[in-house]
Amino acid sequence: MTGFTVSRLEAGELRRTAPRLAELLVDAVDGGASVGFLAPLDRTAAESWWNSHGPALAEGGRALWVARDGERVAGTVSVAFTAYPNGRHRAEIVKLLVHREARGRGLGRALLSAAERGAAERGATLLVLDTETGSPAESLYRSAGWTPAGVIPGFAADPAGTLRPTTLFYKHLVTASAAR
Repeated sequence: MTGFTVSRLEAGELRRTAPRLAELLVDAVDGGASVGFLAPLDRTAAESWWNSHGPALAEGGRALWVARDGERVAGTVSVAFTAYPNGRHRAEIVKLLVHREARGRGLGRALLSAAERGAAERGATLLVLDTETGSPAESLYRSAGWTPAGVIPGFAADPAGTLRPTTLFYKHLVTASAAR
């Protein structure tokens, strides 16, 4: 993963970074990634979507990491924490994105590792995620030790609007307190 730095984005940095995150999200959708949006994705709408997460970042309900190559945002991943009392031990990996020009250099794995560490530091012992079945992301999760829990046919539409199956994954984490 040469040339990239991965760091946690603080809530106060979101508005300034949102235009670059929007470029990354548009690139992912244009590249066919099933990440919740249909093509073509308007940059203004993508930026607005990122900015909508400011309150959750500020309140601790979400954590966000970015991978930068200089000022360019080449990748990102978020962790969404639950507020339910019976679920504070779990969190969800959301929006792991790597720019098409930066793929194949270990950036996705580095972002995933950062998110896993950050979640464990917050006390999460279980992570979940979903991804399009058969996608390159599915291969990444399997190789990173995630366990498939099942496949749901026709769960989400890809950017072209075609319904695709989704694989649900989970991973148990060792927290900092449990490692002592």
